[in-house]
Amino acid sequence: MTQTVSTPEHPVLRQADEDVAIHCQHVSKRFVETVEGSRRWSNWFRGERRMIKAVNDVSFTVRRGEIFGLLGPNGSGKSTLIRLLSTLLFPDSGTLTVFGKDVVHHQHEVRRWINRVSVEASFFKKLSAMENLRYAARLYGLPVKEGEKRAMQILRRLGIRENKAHTPLENLSRGMQQKVAIARALMTSPVLVLLDEPTTGLDPKSKRDVQAYIKEVMQTHDATMILTTHDMEEAESLCDRIAIIDQGRIIALDTPDGLKRLVGTDSMETVFFELTGKDWEEALADEDMDA
Repeated sequence: MTQTVSTPEHPVLRQADEDVAIHCQHVSKRFVETVEGSRRWSNWFRGERRMIKAVNDVSFTVRRGEIFGLLGPNGSGKSTLIRLLSTLLFPDSGTLTVFGKDVVHHQHEVRRWINRVSVEASFFKKLSAMENLRYAARLYGLPVKEGEKRAMQILRRLGIRENKAHTPLENLSRGMQQKVAIARALMTSPVLVLLDEPTTGLDPKSKRDVQAYIKEVMQTHDATMILTTHDMEEAESLCDRIAIIDQGRIIALDTPDGLKRLVGTDSMETVFFELTGKDWEEALADEDMDA
């Protein structure tokens, strides 16, 4: 009798859950925030403390092989939700599973299935792109030669020339560094990729290169992706479904076309405004001020 073994490339699911990558049910996360400027007349000035519901009773399911978008204004809770999915934070209540595994009780196993691309990518800045990718390949158990071959293929596909691939990252532009972060996340063929504003800082051509490569990965790999982005065209082009989150709650979830039909428009920016009460440029300005 052959026993099926769960691996990072092919996690084993129960039959009923085989098409489910992420199941989020009534998840909440709260933080205590200190309000500056509140005074109590004593020997000390103390800020007043209040409870913030960053994620408030959120439920959704992401299907395996789907690109699922999360859009929301500054402070909406989308970044907290990404941190919960990546096990950097744990829910205060509710259940959150990734490929059938609870993120609290099986955090180490869940982490093996995930790669994350953040707007603030972290690297060994003194090392080159190739050296960083070679290190990542060894961490994931890839043979050295295979890791180097795969790294160079992805870098070329993203428009990074060989001389740039061997240049210290500290001497590359922020946009170029972001492309290396995407290459690092995708070179090990993860089954779940968290793309947290992956094209921020890229020029238009580089942005198109990255978007095309994401589509290529989805067509050739058994991958599921969660995407947060500031680019409405990007969200509409890449995402199978989009959840709009505001004040910690998901206020709408559908395909891009379904959301536009809901609002009665052909513009995703109008969808965002109608559902959140904030236009997209205003949301971006808030994000910049908060950065």
